[in-house]
Amino acid sequence: MKISITTLGCKVNQFESQALETLFAQRGHEIVSPDESADVCIINSCAVTAESGRKSRQAARQAMSRNPSALIAVCGCWSQISPEEAKELGAHIVSGSGDRRKFADEVEAAYEEKRTALLTDDAMKRRIFEPLPAGRLHGRTRAMLKVQDGCVNFCSYCIIPYARGPIRSLPIAEAVSEARRVADAGIKEIVITGIEIASYGRDLKDGSDLPKLVSAIAEAVPNTRLRLGSLEPRVITREFCELLAKIPMLCGHFHLSLQSGCDETLKRMNRKYDTARFYESVELLREFFPGCGLTADLITGFPGEDEEEFGRTMAFIEKCAFSSMHIFPYSIRPGTVAASMPLQNNKALKKERANRAIALAARMGEEYRESCIGKTFSVLFESKSAEGSVGHAENYCEVLVDTPDLSGSVHTVLITGQKNGILLGKLH
Repeated sequence: MKISITTLGCKVNQFESQALETLFAQRGHEIVSPDESADVCIINSCAVTAESGRKSRQAARQAMSRNPSALIAVCGCWSQISPEEAKELGAHIVSGSGDRRKFADEVEAAYEEKRTALLTDDAMKRRIFEPLPAGRLHGRTRAMLKVQDGCVNFCSYCIIPYARGPIRSLPIAEAVSEARRVADAGIKEIVITGIEIASYGRDLKDGSDLPKLVSAIAEAVPNTRLRLGSLEPRVITREFCELLAKIPMLCGHFHLSLQSGCDETLKRMNRKYDTARFYESVELLREFFPGCGLTADLITGFPGEDEEEFGRTMAFIEKCAFSSMHIFPYSIRPGTVAASMPLQNNKALKKERANRAIALAARMGEEYRESCIGKTFSVLFESKSAEGSVGHAENYCEVLVDTPDLSGSVHTVLITGQKNGILLGKLH
């Protein structure tokens, strides 16, 4: 079979799509681009916002239009939450956010037998982590290693705990084994990811936690760069930083889940920290990882956020001086507490505030990149362009050098300038 996979949403979805690519390729099937003709079109959907759900439906319709005779299979968080809607849309296979191997089995069987199937389960009853092959096909130099699934934070705007279920973790020994496998295959950087990796190990009841996991992986693959996925700020303590600062191949880039810079807004979001605790994490990371890249997520226009609260958020993110930010206008997600909160802001106001925050983030990003000039960084080169080779430094800034194709290699680069959001440099 020719199989295309369209992925929406987070790095965990990207990882799981890559794992599906690997599983299907191991079974002898050909993986093709979503733009190509395919026998099976898989849509790995997202439900983090109402807009994500709309895009998931749109992706399914586009696949049906491009490949009218193909088997359409939908999986992921949107179809986990709204399986009947996915079925009514015309999907032949409707799965959820779990059991990817069973999903692959059903796709094969349904294609051969020309039948349909509904495979969703009750995510809240899941207790076992499903190990999947890390890495990615087609010779890419960075791999994601999913080590954790599920979330029990129940933020008021978020549907993901209901779509993913409770915390489940990959035992350290199995994570180390997967890391060795992808490193032996030539992968130069491993991104340690999950739905909420700060909670890693809580379910294992054996003392495992995120620093111990990262330390074990680093010891097993000492020549491979390691990068952490998104972190809940409370996991960042002095002890956490002391342990991770001993790992030379850990990339100095940390993505923190902020969402708001106003304490009152954070309370309504049911976040478990305030701005003082968040800023403590920022200071600790900069103390132990000088010059590191700090990035964050931000939601604008949350219910009840007025101009004063938004002003506090703007002042706080400027105080944090992030190197880059992901900024989104609040999107109502049916089924969440926030969807029924009073004082909902209108779409135009939410977008206007997002644009103001984006402009501030762009200025902070430029200032951070300016601070990199004259310094040297380790850069993993991933692609080539008409101007040379492009890759990412350990601080996650994009870097361009005028040397022809360096794809797949790591080099030390002296930063000489910046242009259009990209650092410019030369091999050092």
